[in-house]
Amino acid sequence: MLELFRKIIFQVTGKKNVTYDTDFIKDLELNSFDIMNIISAFEDYFDVTISTRDVWQLHQVKDAIAYMRRMGIEEP
Repeated sequence: MLELFRKIIFQVTGKKNVTYDTDFIKDLELNSFDIMNIISAFEDYFDVTISTRDVWQLHQVKDAIAYMRRMGIEEP
């Protein structure tokens, strides 16, 4: 799942060097527009809807991966 995050984050933002501990705002310096574009890419990829309220609880890549797994979303 980490590799998928790396790929989508790079496609949307051009940012590299993403790890489990990468913070979306502090480390990648993403703004709300970037974050919503990443979420939209995941929604399209997995054909799901992710609540905006849930998005703002996800600060690091590992938070987002854990959220996806709790929702039953696994990489195909």
